[in-house]
Amino acid sequence: MPQDTQSAEDLTAMRDSVRALCADFPGEYWRKLDRESAYPEAFVRALTEAGFLAALIPEEYGGSGLPLSAAAAILEEVQMNGCNGAACHAQMYIMGALLRHGSDAQKQRYLPGIASGDLRLQAFGVTEPGSGTDTTSIKTFARREGDHYVINGQKVWTSRAEHSDLMLLLARTTPRDQVAKRYDGLSVFLVDMRAARGNGLTIKPIRAMMNHSTTEVFFDELRVPAENLVGEEGRGFRYILSGMNAERILIASECIGDAKWFIDKMKRYAAEREVFGRPIGQNQGIQFPIAECYVQMRAAELMVHEAARLFDAGLPCGTEANMAKMLAADASWKAADTCVQTHGGFGFAEEYDVERKFRETRLYRVAPISTNLILSHVAEHVLGLPRSF
Repeated sequence: MPQDTQSAEDLTAMRDSVRALCADFPGEYWRKLDRESAYPEAFVRALTEAGFLAALIPEEYGGSGLPLSAAAAILEEVQMNGCNGAACHAQMYIMGALLRHGSDAQKQRYLPGIASGDLRLQAFGVTEPGSGTDTTSIKTFARREGDHYVINGQKVWTSRAEHSDLMLLLARTTPRDQVAKRYDGLSVFLVDMRAARGNGLTIKPIRAMMNHSTTEVFFDELRVPAENLVGEEGRGFRYILSGMNAERILIASECIGDAKWFIDKMKRYAAEREVFGRPIGQNQGIQFPIAECYVQMRAAELMVHEAARLFDAGLPCGTEANMAKMLAADASWKAADTCVQTHGGFGFAEEYDVERKFRETRLYRVAPISTNLILSHVAEHVLGLPRSF
């Protein structure tokens, strides 16, 4: 069902609230976490208590019942103020599968706790070492045994698994060679990680270029109650797809926020930094790249707004969501690279926060879907070219 759009006044007030919250978490906070590879628990708690992470949960379950465009504005504002929404953004789009396809009992059981922060739904178990973005080739398998499913397999790049109470897990319930279509036979489960850890679930952290709290997750005869199956058995791939458009739009919004942060950072630095007796921003060699970043960001921003508009109206938006994510990720990366170049040696200094944000925003040209797969989608589904894989 399409949701009501937010008024400009409401969005402005909400952005002001997010900005005020972010002011309590300056660069020093994030730099300390980065050095320690620590999770920003205080920041996530503040967002939760302010109700921002429950933006998309209907009011009847304790959320705000806002449209996706409002959630996108929240995450954009987080990034634009130097913080990092990756610590918690999954909660906004993961719960969509539960909301759209879960039973009434599941929604009553889980959504109020997620809205209040008593339950953390941050882990999304989809990607596997041998499948990557070829989701239909996953091998994690759930076999039915009475009133339980028994799960064996492995997931990788499962971010926030150590900081989540629940995981939305995609697993095969019918072998791939026994289904008519490759995306059949996949099912979605809600896994209670509190009960599962040490009882068939093992989590192994992965140290990465950025502080992303990402992990490998192993399932060894993990028993999950059959009542935790979301929707119908075998239709899980469709449920996951319905949430991927929201995921891509929200992450595109984060990239727009990053791009705006970089542009503001280098604009101010270029106006203040003097070399050879004049501000470096007076030189076209500095001005033009910054201006180009702004132009690219604005074009991407309009695509993000269009994708969110279509999503909120309940219209098909897969192509627009993909294009928005690609354009925004490219815009944020160009702004990041230009910001380092503008700052020169200081761009590599921790205290300026540029190198941290540079590392963080680079991720989104790869995840949650790579640029090449987006181009392949457009080539096949928009341009009508032969399928390439």
